[in-house]
Amino acid sequence: MTTLFYEKDEHGNPVGVCVSDTVLERPDHWSLKGKWCALERLSLDHADALAEVLRGHDQNWVWLPYGPIHDAAAMAEWIASNGLNDDPFFYVIKAPATGEIMGVLSYLRINPDSRSIEVGHINFAPVMQRTPAATEAVYLMMKAAFEAGYRRFEWKCNVLNHKSCRAAERFGLSFEGVFRAATLSKGRNRDTAWFAATETDWPLIQAAFLTWLSDDNFAADGQQIRALSDLTRPHLVRQMETSGYQFTETQSH
Repeated sequence: MTTLFYEKDEHGNPVGVCVSDTVLERPDHWSLKGKWCALERLSLDHADALAEVLRGHDQNWVWLPYGPIHDAAAMAEWIASNGLNDDPFFYVIKAPATGEIMGVLSYLRINPDSRSIEVGHINFAPVMQRTPAATEAVYLMMKAAFEAGYRRFEWKCNVLNHKSCRAAERFGLSFEGVFRAATLSKGRNRDTAWFAATETDWPLIQAAFLTWLSDDNFAADGQQIRALSDLTRPHLVRQMETSGYQFTETQSH
């Protein structure tokens, strides 16, 4: 059961609860550093290393609206055209000990007025996939947003990107539905799945992250003891697998 809170106005009408008018900051100066990764504002200086770590991994680009990007010159051109804006606000992900670049992601649809913010453009190199750094990078993004006063943290993806849908729920973001024929990506229809966590969800989600990220949760060989999905699942308001969506393959026209 989902609980929705409301107040009543002077005429007895149900209205949304009051929210303070505090002006929120944008993520320009947020510190995003953890044990397994550190996030740094994307710049042209990162073009060579980012191109190198993603080279040859075209599967990484299937669900992004651009790419694949195969060389440093093309990466520099993409960064100059798309990666230096205020929204999306891109970060590279580095290994703290070595400075090795492991991937890229961004905040986007940053709305301080409504206090909502989204994470997207996630492109983790294979060296980062299925590692604590991949989980910690998303945790750092969520933590910074909620600590800055944002009330809603969103994740949207192509509904056919089952890996991304599963990841969203693993990170504690509840499924909110599908916007059918929402947009086009690389000339193809995109039905967009929506996931989100709110400020009321965050304390329990954060506790789940901290339990999973703790040293006690990893055996001597580095294998996890408790899965993050087991820790976050009890706190999901709604899950995609129980929502009844059907997928039907069609022939290209």
